[in-house]
Amino acid sequence: EAGDADAQDSVNPFNILAMPTSALAQLRAAERWARTIPGPSPVSRRPLSATRSERLRVGFVSSDFRPHPMVYLSIAYWERFDRDRFETFAYGIQTPDRGPIGTRVARAFEHFADVSEAPVGAIAERIRGDGIEVLIDLNGYTRNSREQIFALRPAPIQINYLGYPGTLGADWYDYALVDRYSGPDALQPFFSERLLPLPHMSIPSHPARLPAGPAPARAECGLPNDAFVFACFNNAYKILPDVFAVWMRLLHATERSVLWLAESGADPEASLRSSARAAGIDPARVVFAPRAPLERHLARIAAADLVIDSFPYGAHTTANDALLAGVPLVTHAGETLVTRIAGSQLLATGLPELVTSDRTAYEALARELAQNPGELSRFRARLAANRSSFPLFDTARFTRDFETALLRARDQIASL
Repeated sequence: EAGDADAQDSVNPFNILAMPTSALAQLRAAERWARTIPGPSPVSRRPLSATRSERLRVGFVSSDFRPHPMVYLSIAYWERFDRDRFETFAYGIQTPDRGPIGTRVARAFEHFADVSEAPVGAIAERIRGDGIEVLIDLNGYTRNSREQIFALRPAPIQINYLGYPGTLGADWYDYALVDRYSGPDALQPFFSERLLPLPHMSIPSHPARLPAGPAPARAECGLPNDAFVFACFNNAYKILPDVFAVWMRLLHATERSVLWLAESGADPEASLRSSARAAGIDPARVVFAPRAPLERHLARIAAADLVIDSFPYGAHTTANDALLAGVPLVTHAGETLVTRIAGSQLLATGLPELVTSDRTAYEALARELAQNPGELSRFRARLAANRSSFPLFDTARFTRDFETALLRARDQIASL
């Protein structure tokens, strides 16, 4: 394993999430990064002002209120907030999208503020002036984030959610919103935030994302009609050499099989093809799906037979996409949040057997399903039947669970 992440303070801890690091190493890296974020010290918590008879004012901060996986997953629950109990605000810290997605996002919230040109201090003052009680960071330590906003403590309750799958290591965050599987009690010692679990899954979704109509033919996707198609649409940085080695063994073991990956650029693709050749696999059996509009991509996933996850940084949105498209997914859950989010989605759609606890079991299960079409068909049929009744794609249930968690956080902080 990669030590205890004893990197320099200037290294963003997001970079180690895809490395085989422990939960403790991820905490220490986040704590070091948090110490580099300038801000007054200490900043006291502003008292809660809302009473139970008032609507709870909830603010969301993000650089990604545009065509982005986070928005595609989240927009339906933003639109479903109970406006009798909640008043919703959004603060866009990047230039707003003027297209249909940006327009829909702005309408999803009661108040949308473009603060992309404002300095951090002014943004914090705007949030204070709006009387926000619960402020949710949808970025964490990801690209285009503005961490100083939260260091200035503009809201009495501040939550790390969705953008960064790990602890932020900073004492100005009160909670990390997780679910009971991805963020079990055993992880609490490795989070500076208090874990705030949702009952089923922390990844939102909604079935309307899936376009109507049949999936495209395999030939349209550049796939052979008579091959078994293993697929993984995770970013290339998640594909570590030992993961790819497992996938090459699966191709060796499965007659007439191919590996279908997301387009990742000339250099990463050349490297992966070279690794395939070194493993004794014809590089032509590694097929790259060109970038496509979201609806077209979601439709074509159904051309795969089985999605196989990367580890330790597993599938998050891409797991949701696969299950929505009706394709079973095999994942390997570890001890860290970043490894367990695909597993929580499988549990939330009634397929716990597809979650494995080590790479040997992961490889064995993927091989068994590839070589036993009847068993794979049964999983596909269960997934199709469960999508309409299990929690994963029940947006109304997710919204209620999310609202309940925010009220629980308010009551906990109010009791301090």
